[in-house]
Amino acid sequence: MVGKHASNKALVKENLAGYLFIGPSLIIFLLFVMVPMFASVFLSFTDWNFLSGLEGIKLIGLKNFSLMLKDERFRYAISNTFIYAIGTVPISLSVAMVLAYALNSKIYGKKVLRLIFFIPYISSQVALAAVFKFIFRDNGLLNEFLVKTLQIMQTAPDWLNNDSLNKIPIIMLAIWTGIGYELIVYMAALQAVPSDLYEAADIEGTNSIQKFRYITFPMITPTTFYLVIVRFIAVFKIFASINIMTLGTSYDSNTSMVMEIYRNSFVHYAFGYASAESLILLALILLITGINFLGQKKWVHY
Repeated sequence: MVGKHASNKALVKENLAGYLFIGPSLIIFLLFVMVPMFASVFLSFTDWNFLSGLEGIKLIGLKNFSLMLKDERFRYAISNTFIYAIGTVPISLSVAMVLAYALNSKIYGKKVLRLIFFIPYISSQVALAAVFKFIFRDNGLLNEFLVKTLQIMQTAPDWLNNDSLNKIPIIMLAIWTGIGYELIVYMAALQAVPSDLYEAADIEGTNSIQKFRYITFPMITPTTFYLVIVRFIAVFKIFASINIMTLGTSYDSNTSMVMEIYRNSFVHYAFGYASAESLILLALILLITGINFLGQKKWVHY
């Protein structure tokens, strides 16, 4: 009986120590994630100008959501966000997969190359967006190279202001910054592929392409599935690159959902409407994630 009491006391102390360790993180999570999330859900049913204070909150039901159906700029934002995601995720994952496959083999300086590819991912998005804006401006490095060096164009393209071109710099920046993380994850997955599978393939006389198609790619599909979800969520939250490249005055043709949420909340102070937009963003992310989970059975090999 004494031993059982002592063990229960030790268990209580162990649990208490665990709660003390997770307590600070839990408090931060509740204050800065859960409380704002529930507040956003509540505000989506209100008409509230931030400058009017809490007494200015007016319940209006589903009016914000009905207004979104007539908001042409927000419809542009949704379609643009899908274009950014579709233009970024497949290309960045494909490039990262090929690079990881190459760097996983015995090549000179692969540690340095891994670092070079990873640096953009951990660098400031604001600084990188400023660099890309310098590259893609009218007299930037890219136009100088295309017009004066290669002489394949008569006039320099207006990458940042042309409605048909202004998404390209944003997509390229998203690809460049995402490859580093994807590369590291893919390399970890490749190193977990059993070597005896490749040895058996060598005995059968298969070439490198067949090894990649029938061994490597199927074995890393769980990693690809994870990266597809993570990267889609990241691109749907794209904001800094657009804000810096357009100096906060994005056009209909290159705005994004987060850009519109920011504009309506911190420029027009329509926090109720912006909260409703954020719920639509959350719903779309959940929808895409759910579709990925439903479709994984057809191509993910566990």
